[in-house]
Parts: sequence; structure tokens; C-alpha cells
Amino acid sequence: MSNIDFVQSDMYCIWVMELRHLRYFVAVAEELNFTRAARRVHIAQPPLSQQIRQFEEELGVALFDRTKHHVRLTEAGEAVLAEARRTLGQANRIRMVARRSSQGLLGNLGIGFSGAAPHTVFPNIVRVFRTKFPGITLRLHELSSEQQLESLTQGSIDIGFLRLPVDSPHPSLIVKSILREPLILAVPKGHEVGRWLVVPVRALAKAAFIRFPRHVAPGLYDQIERLCSRAGFRPKVVQEALQIQTTISLVAAGLGVAIVPESIRSLRHEQVIYRRLGKQEMTEMGVAYERENHSPALRSLLDVAANITEPGRLR
Repeated sequence: MSNIDFVQSDMYCIWVMELRHLRYFVAVAEELNFTRAARRVHIAQPPLSQQIRQFEEELGVALFDRTKHHVRLTEAGEAVLAEARRTLGQANRIRMVARRSSQGLLGNLGIGFSGAAPHTVFPNIVRVFRTKFPGITLRLHELSSEQQLESLTQGSIDIGFLRLPVDSPHPSLIVKSILREPLILAVPKGHEVGRWLVVPVRALAKAAFIRFPRHVAPGLYDQIERLCSRAGFRPKVVQEALQIQTTISLVAAGLGVAIVPESIRSLRHEQVIYRRLGKQEMTEMGVAYERENHSPALRSLLDVAANITEPGRLR
């Protein structure tokens, strides 16, 4: 077996050698002079010669032909030099990846969001984040509030954008508000209450309601129930819908009215009009994440969200 065959068949050994040996070897191979190579790697010449001999012993081959006046790479040394350069380049890339990851510039982030979130500041948060941190891969999952809380505790997602309040969040979770907005009324065009610019809640006592099941957003569901209860009635629900787009489509079809967050105004339909409620009731969207999740990428996303909504709230 030639020296070249030996080096190629056992090249995996390079990966377990100290990177220091590789740097010393490359310096000598490129300078072909131990004195100049020693200055380049900032050590004395005798220790450098000792390190090269140790490296050759570990490989079991001679890397240099040495004479009193010349240093020349052997055939094996030429083969090892190419691999050493590649290995050092990969090591530098690993250092860069580790550094960028620790700075929140690289990584993966799982994000849960409710069906109504795309009509709030959520798309802007995602857009700005992707622009600032193109090295972070976002995995987006549309989930109900309950599903987001469960996914957070299971580690399936890193952060959830959901309607507040939430039912008994796990003690390991941090839940914070990032947006407050009023509830408004979505009304079919031509509906009798649509003639008012501001609709008293009590005027909806006999109206047919379209709303989402409680598990989709328990806090908002209960808030709407309390709002109607204070006005002296329970909403007459004729249809439930999981998606906010479906809710607005059913309103457009004339099946009933719906109390929705103001951000849903962005869902325009020629057969739907939006009206303010006589009793202004505020609803909140928030974020939830694990207290022990110290991901720099998560921190970067929270910073972006804070800057877009209310500076300082999430930090």
C-alpha cells in the first residue's frame, strides 16, 4: 500500500486530531520553512517541530522530507494538506454558525398563531423578523389557543400568538399581552341594527349570533358571554364557525351577527358592515412561551414584537 492509499483510507483520523496540529501543519506546508511557520503561528520553532513530528506519528506517515537546507512535502503530505485546509475551513464555519446562533442570528423557531392573528400585527412581526434574521427558519402552525398552550408545554412550538385571557396556563409558561383593541359588531348588510353607527349591546338581545366554539379562544368566548349577560341576555347562537373567515362569510350570507375584534375589519365583504358597540369592550392578543426557553432566536422575535407593538412591554 502506498503512502497516498494509506492516507486516503485512514483520512477519518484527521477529524479527531487537534485543530492545532492541522493549523501548524498547514503553516509549515505553505511556508516550507519551520522558522517562518513558527512566527506565523506565534510559537517557537522547536515546539513547532515537535508538534509536526507528533502529528506524523499519529498519522503513521511522513509528511515532509527534511534536509539541512530544504523542507519539501511528501506525496502523503500533499494529500493531507488538501484535507487539512478543508477541515480548518469547516471548523471556521462551525465557529461562525455557533457564534451567529448564540446571537439569535441562526436557528429554527416554531410559531403558533390563532386564525384571527393574520389580521392583526402578526404578519408585520413575521415580515420584519424575516428581514432582520434571514438565517432563522420559521415554522408556522395555525392552532387554537388550547392547542397552542399544549404545543408549548410539549415543545412542539417555541411561541404562540393567541387571544387573551387563556384558561389556567401551565406554570412553566409566560403569557404577555402585545395588543389591545375594541370588540366591534359584524352585521349583514340590510340588518336592522346596521342603521346605527354605534349599536347598543342590548339591541342584540333578539339577534341571531354566529360565533366560534369555546375551545378556539376561551378567553374571548367568555368575554363576549359576559358582555351580553351584562346587557340582560344570552346570545342566541345559530351557527358556530372555527375560522374567522368563515364567520364573516356566514354574516355576509345573512345568518346572523358576530362580535369580533376590530382588526377583523380588514376582512372586507360587500355584504358585511362593521359597527362600534355602545359599550366599548377591549380584547387582547398576547404571546405565550416557556419560561425556560432561552433560545436567542426566541428573544430576537420578542424584541421585534415589542418594537412593533409597545416598546418595552415584552422585554
